[in-house]
Amino acid sequence: MVGSGFGNIFKIPELKKRILYTLALLFVYRIGVHVPTPGIDTVALASFFARMEGTIFGIFNMFSGGALEQLSVFALGIMPYISASIILQLLTVVIPHLERLKNEGEQGRKKITQYTRYGTVILSIIQGMGISVGLENMTSPGGAQIVMFPGWGFRLMTVLTLTAGTAFIMWLGEQITERGIGNGISLIIFAGIVARMPAAIGNTFRLISTGEMNVFGMIVLLVLMIAVVGFIIFVEQGQRRIPVQYAKRVVGRRMYGGQSTHLPLKINTSGVIPPIFASSIIMFPATIASFITIPWMKSIADSMRPGNAFYELLYVAFIFFFCYFYTAVTFNPVDVADNMKKNGGYIPGIRPGKRTADYIDRVLTRITLGGAIYVSAVCVLPSILISKFNVPFYFGGTALLIVVGVAIDTVAQMESHMLTRHYEGFLKKGGIRGRR
Repeated sequence: MVGSGFGNIFKIPELKKRILYTLALLFVYRIGVHVPTPGIDTVALASFFARMEGTIFGIFNMFSGGALEQLSVFALGIMPYISASIILQLLTVVIPHLERLKNEGEQGRKKITQYTRYGTVILSIIQGMGISVGLENMTSPGGAQIVMFPGWGFRLMTVLTLTAGTAFIMWLGEQITERGIGNGISLIIFAGIVARMPAAIGNTFRLISTGEMNVFGMIVLLVLMIAVVGFIIFVEQGQRRIPVQYAKRVVGRRMYGGQSTHLPLKINTSGVIPPIFASSIIMFPATIASFITIPWMKSIADSMRPGNAFYELLYVAFIFFFCYFYTAVTFNPVDVADNMKKNGGYIPGIRPGKRTADYIDRVLTRITLGGAIYVSAVCVLPSILISKFNVPFYFGGTALLIVVGVAIDTVAQMESHMLTRHYEGFLKKGGIRGRR
């Protein structure tokens, strides 16, 4: 039973300790979100962000858990770390030194992690300087200056504060991954998104009480949300299993191999990276145009806002591109085929080596098409709901993908902890598979 599964969590001291440790560090993170950066008029900043809804600022604010609109010490959030990680992953393809480090095992991984940390600090300094300079030139819709005391003193203080905040978040994420439960970085993003949901739900009930939204519409919306979440869970758990057979080999007096297994290929191999990148690229012109008074720039920016047909088509096109691109970067069929060949494995009916690599690549290409269609549908539906049906709270597809995906991964880790100690998991039959 599900209830007994959850009850078993507290019967395992190590698992209980890990969960409490994770919750404690997430609590620290949420406290830091409300610690303001010195020299900011918070009222003017809040009114400015209300005007910037639907631009790249909105995306960054979502990933920072609302810290950006308050310009707290955690305003940059974990995005510099994610950007640095993605840049390092892309560079491993073109720089032989990084590729060698990637293949060196634990020591190589530690070195790449160190490079990622350095990259995070550098990106945080650049972004912090950009934010500080930009804020000095910004005013609220009422004309009030956002920065009370502009100058190099404010800039240096902002850069130092924001960089230290991002470094601290990075440390929190690494501690959660090492000593807690789940992936720390993902859980921090998860906590930021979930923390904004109570306010959105409260706003919905306020609209019902004032008559701006009827109860029937709320019920339909709730059913739709449950259906979308269920669909995401179903697809994220989906796999294409390629059968793999290992030949028997005799070493001394012992016989090894001979077992049958499979190579699991995820439908959505690229995860949430495509919609994040696609949104950032498309919304960049709209963000730039918001600071320019030229009429034709304004018209271009208006056409590239969520809900417009041009925006949706461009959004889907970018999602498809990044799905294939990121899958190609993170999954190399040639390496998989070579490893199978070295270990005496083969796909029945397929010659080992290049033929196997070509077969895996062909299957992966077909699966990625389905994954791209799935990600596009989940991400485009919310913007249509917001623009056409006036859904009163943030129902972001990217946010849903992150929340559901991280929840699946975390529950899968908890499940494995319980099963290894011979306790009943959350489900009696089968289990919960993480994405990784």
